[in-house]
Amino acid sequence: MTESIEEKSDVTSQEEDYHLEEENEENGYDPGSIQVLEGLKAVRKRPGMYVGNSDEKGLHHLIYEVVDNSIDEAMEGHCDSITVSINDDGSITVVDDGRGIPVSKNEKHDKSGVELVMTKLHAGGKFDNKSYKVSGGLHGVGVSVVNALSEWLEVNVKRNGGKYHQKYKRGKPIKDLEKVEDNINKSGTSVTFKPDEEIFETVKFDYSKVKKRMQEVAFLNKGLKINVKDERKDEEKTFHYEGGIVEYAEYINEKFENLYDDPIYLKETKDDVEVEIALQHRSESNATNLLGFANNIHTEDGGTHLSGFRAAITRTLNNYANNNGLVSDKVNIKGDDYREGLTAIINVLLPDPQFEGQTKAKLGNREIRGIVQSVITDNLKIYLEENPKTAELIIKKAQMAAKARKAAKKAKELTRKETLLGSAGLPGKLSDCSSRDPSKSELYIVEGDSAGGSAKQGRDRKYQAILPLKGKILNAEKKTIDRILDNKEVKSIISAINAGVGDEFDVEDVRYKKVIIMTDADVDGAHIRTLLLTFFYRYMRPLIENGYLYMAQPPLYKITKGGGTKHAYTEKEKKEILDDWGKRGVGIQRYKGLGEMDPSELWKTTMAPENRRLARVTIDDSKRADELFNLLMGKEVQPRKEFIRRNATAATNVDV
Repeated sequence: MTESIEEKSDVTSQEEDYHLEEENEENGYDPGSIQVLEGLKAVRKRPGMYVGNSDEKGLHHLIYEVVDNSIDEAMEGHCDSITVSINDDGSITVVDDGRGIPVSKNEKHDKSGVELVMTKLHAGGKFDNKSYKVSGGLHGVGVSVVNALSEWLEVNVKRNGGKYHQKYKRGKPIKDLEKVEDNINKSGTSVTFKPDEEIFETVKFDYSKVKKRMQEVAFLNKGLKINVKDERKDEEKTFHYEGGIVEYAEYINEKFENLYDDPIYLKETKDDVEVEIALQHRSESNATNLLGFANNIHTEDGGTHLSGFRAAITRTLNNYANNNGLVSDKVNIKGDDYREGLTAIINVLLPDPQFEGQTKAKLGNREIRGIVQSVITDNLKIYLEENPKTAELIIKKAQMAAKARKAAKKAKELTRKETLLGSAGLPGKLSDCSSRDPSKSELYIVEGDSAGGSAKQGRDRKYQAILPLKGKILNAEKKTIDRILDNKEVKSIISAINAGVGDEFDVEDVRYKKVIIMTDADVDGAHIRTLLLTFFYRYMRPLIENGYLYMAQPPLYKITKGGGTKHAYTEKEKKEILDDWGKRGVGIQRYKGLGEMDPSELWKTTMAPENRRLARVTIDDSKRADELFNLLMGKEVQPRKEFIRRNATAATNVDV
């Protein structure tokens, strides 16, 4: 984020500790631990600065901010279970059995500890490393921001033998904190909030997204029990893992053939930083899956802990290979070769993490790189010496990757030369558009010359380019990159998009920000579509991640009656049309291919922006996508048959 908060309150309070007579508990978490840094004035005006954005992702981030506070209690050993519920009215409830937020009055601000935490930005007990040694919610803005961005919020605290309650409306307390029950022998905090429709584009929570994140949190916290409920559908799931991130690595790789049976587990505390790593290589896959976490926060954009991991893995494995005579002088193994097919979870717990932005996408602590490197170097060296067979398997896989990389480099260079046409560098069969603005340009990848001909004649030449394919491309899940790049159709796609391939792919260079796969609505068309999706996922993945890849949805039926014509895109639509028109005197044509439509019909039904239906290809869950492509395009035939048998009648598209 380049924007900064314009209004700041008294910064001197940052250094103050407030003392309370009513609560002076031995557990080190009382209202005196709470420090106030600034107010909430900018939150509702600029919610994106605090939760990333106001779309579905920002909406779900609200839950994670509240849960982070409960996780902090768990990391300090004060919380054993957390329950997250999506309620019937669309609100969220997060309950933990931690110590409970301090309830006594803070004399400096004449407010209860609860109200300070709920209404003051940067108010919390996470700034002095006394109440919390490590913390994911270290910014201290989490629950106060959730409060500010909610239509209403209610908090219930069990502490000091009583139960306390307070309700807020759009961040402002309706009344003071009040004690509602006595003789409570448990402690904990319950927060219920309803996101504000004035702020968010949608206020509908996705149970699957919440469940996925809570499972991730459970993996990262050995023994912690997390229960997730969806009261709207009466669904419930409990996550509890005694194996921690080792079980996490096993879970990610469970559908794959792995190079060795058990994940490698490394753990050490150094300079007050706990480093925990689990890693395992897949046998056939060339995909790399590195997941970095800092104090339970998923750092999607990486950071110093991941850079330290990469450097240490390369150096340690190279040293072992050289010292044990496992590599030839002719083979130059690089870091990417050692990481090919690798799944790794890197989790660090540190007292003072420095994240970039409130959404905590990247860890910035410089010292962590060296600490992670040191832990891996020392511990992985011992593991390799004690497990020489596993070490040899890893080195051999890296050697094969290095050879494939060298072959791929030659193939890429050859592809560039062979696909060059004059200075434009475009394939000869591409009918390009006149626009040179990628944001307005579309590339239709069309199955067959017949459909390609119709598409060329029917298109809008200003912004729609057509690339017809002849036959099927190679299966990117089974073939090496050099074999794939030897395919003429693949070469055409690469040169048309003009952004490279594999690790050289640069999404900034794409010539079209809509790449649309348009195939027949039959079995062969579905197969070609899956082959293309597999190629894009494995070798042009940023195209999908940036939302540039689509699938055209041609109609299944042309239905005529008298002088009228309607098109049905699904069986349900066909039934609705027939119910409306009646079945007498109705003509029904089932399209077998795109080539059956004349140019004007193809334009009207499938290519005209005002009429067409496009399905954007997304990757909501990398693990699920990996499993799906491995299932559909991998070596094992029987699991694929079972999947098709179970889903053939239910699915028209597979969303990755």
